[in-house]
This record gives sequence, structure tokens and C-alpha cells, in this order.
Amino acid sequence: MQRRQWGAMVGAAALVMVAGQSFAQGYPNKPVELSVPFAPGGTTDIVARVISDPLGKVLGQPVVVINRAGGGGIVGAAETARATPDGYKLGIATVSSTAANPAINPKTPYDPINDFTPIINIAATPNIIAVNPSFPAKNYAEFVAELKKNPGKYSYASSGTGGIGHLLMELYKSLTNTFVTHIPYRGAGPALNDVVAGQVPIMFDNIPSAMPFIQSGRLVPIVVSAPQRLAALPNVPTFKEVGLEPVNRMAYYGILGPKGLPKEVVEKISAGVKKAVEEPAVRKRIEDTGSLIVANTPDQFSAQIKAEYEVYKQVVKKQNLKLD
Repeated sequence: MQRRQWGAMVGAAALVMVAGQSFAQGYPNKPVELSVPFAPGGTTDIVARVISDPLGKVLGQPVVVINRAGGGGIVGAAETARATPDGYKLGIATVSSTAANPAINPKTPYDPINDFTPIINIAATPNIIAVNPSFPAKNYAEFVAELKKNPGKYSYASSGTGGIGHLLMELYKSLTNTFVTHIPYRGAGPALNDVVAGQVPIMFDNIPSAMPFIQSGRLVPIVVSAPQRLAALPNVPTFKEVGLEPVNRMAYYGILGPKGLPKEVVEKISAGVKKAVEEPAVRKRIEDTGSLIVANTPDQFSAQIKAEYEVYKQVVKKQNLKLD
């Protein structure tokens, strides 16, 4: 009796394994959805759209980008967490949606560590404080002096409450003893539009979405978070240079799926992204935004998410940050 039961269990396990392998081999046999948890126009959207077409060609099925803005990245990320783990609904993972926002928002409807399957970090991007040209400061020394001289006079825009721009600016404020009012938006795109239009004077943003406005003179760069000064902005210091190393943090843009995504599917998507970014044109489009190609392993990306989440939990605790 026990032998028959054991045999049945082994047989069932074998069937599951074969079914899983067969599924992976046939994946994908229909379009794959890539959810962006922010509005169009921001860095997350830019990276997703740069990678979607070449990845779709590698996979043999279209990769369709869908924007699901709201909650500083929470709405879109929650949709990915709830998806069936079959590889057809993936999401772009950002520091905001998998670290900063969950760290500040106790009502986040997912666990950033346990409710996803990290697949690959596509690219890392520097962050930058930039101002509207009408702002009286044109460099970092003038900027911090202006804020200290006029506490509460100015406001800054972010991609949303709990986003990386919000938490980094709040960390900056705490370290410099300055006060600037937070104006949250439903994504970096709308926030940038208002800063460029002069409705809000300051923004802590990612380089890729801010750079076109900097290059056209519609934004003035003040200070950047990067390992070293950027070749495109040689006169702009890093936060480390101005004595604010804790703020000198880069953002990541990766792909993840819901918890329980089959290993074979993870490996197929990861390999597809790596092949896509090997194309000179794709690499150039990403690097032209100011981003650095990462294309690491699922385990490495998982470790990145965990490390960043811990950093922002400590920031929230130390600064006693609350949702607006």
C-alpha cells in the first residue's frame, strides 16, 4: 500500500515537472504585459519602452507596456503581485515601488520581499536635484544658501508620496536643516511638466526623464547622486562631493513577476533582456538617458531589492516620516 502511494506521489511529481518544463518551452505563446507603475513620461516609462520592443523580438511575442499610475508606484506593483504566476503579467520594479514606498506606507498591499519574483535589473540611474530657470540659485552653493535663507518659501515636486524622490529629498532636508514643502504627483512625467512650467520650482528626479529638459535649458541641474560626476554634466557635483554621501543613491529599473514564477520562465525572460541590451542601438538608447546597464542575475537583483528596502526603512524610522 505504501509503495503504491509512494509510486503515485512520484508519478504526480514527475507529471508536474514535465508540465512545468513543457510550459516553459512553449512560453510565451501570446503577448506579454509589462506594467509600469507610473504615468507616461517618467524614467520608468522610458526604460520600459526602450526594452519592450527588443525583448519582444527575442521572446517571439509582443511585450506590451501598460501604465498603471497611482500611490507612488503601489497601484501598478500591487497589480503585478496579484497576477497569475505564468509570466504573462510582469512589472517594472523601481526603488519607489519595492523599497521607498513600502518603507513609509504601512498599508502597502504587498510585501516587497516575499510577494514578487525578481528577474533582472535592467539599468541603474543617477538622481538629480534640478530647478526651474526662474529659481534664484544656479549652482549647489547658491541653492542650499537660498533654502536656508528662506525656510518654507519653496516647494518641490516628486513622482508621488513615498517615491524615491520624496524620501531622498526628505533625507536631504534632514541633513541640511532646510525646509521645502512636498508636492506629490502621480508620476515623474506630470511632476516634471509642472516644474518646467514654473508651477513648482524644484524637483528631485531621475536623470533620464530630467536630462532632455536640462539639455534644452528648461531645467537647471544642481547636484547629482552618482558614483562620480556625469560626463554629460561635468560641472554638477555629486552629493558625496558636497558632504552628503547618504543621499548619493542611484535608482534601479528591473523586471519582476508575481511570487511563484517558474524558474524556467524567469531564466527565459532574464536571458531575453540580456540579449536585448547587447544590441548596440538598445544599449545606446538606455545609456543616452544617463542610465548604466546592469543586467544582473535574479539572485543579485533580489539582494539589491532587500538591501534598498532596509536602507529606506531606516530612513523612515530615523526621520520619523509619515504619509502626507
